[in-house]
Amino acid sequence: MPAKSDLLMLRDKMREFAAARDWDQFHSPKNLSMALMVEAAELMEHFQWLTEAQSAKLPTGTQQAVSEELADILLYLVRISDKLGVDLHAAALRKLEKNAVKYPADQVRGSAKKYSEY
Repeated sequence: MPAKSDLLMLRDKMREFAAARDWDQFHSPKNLSMALMVEAAELMEHFQWLTEAQSAKLPTGTQQAVSEELADILLYLVRISDKLGVDLHAAALRKLEKNAVKYPADQVRGSAKKYSEY
């Protein structure tokens, strides 16, 4: 029997966590998407007013806080994908393939332009 993927293990742990607290009733896609954006904003707050160089080399305490915000974002993302029946791993792989077509390496290397600007 193949081992469960990390995302499936997180999904199952999130299901158990929510069930043990009777929180499933609150975990609608709408509520989860809003919570996800709140966590993303909390992540951005750690980088507000930093220079590019400062943002790449965070102090230890800030690095730990950023790590926790990233974990919150991942957990909400896994939870909302579960509620919507989206295979997050498969969707990410499909999106990477789509982006490879939209952004051919030989045409976009070193550029931050949007695909529609080529």
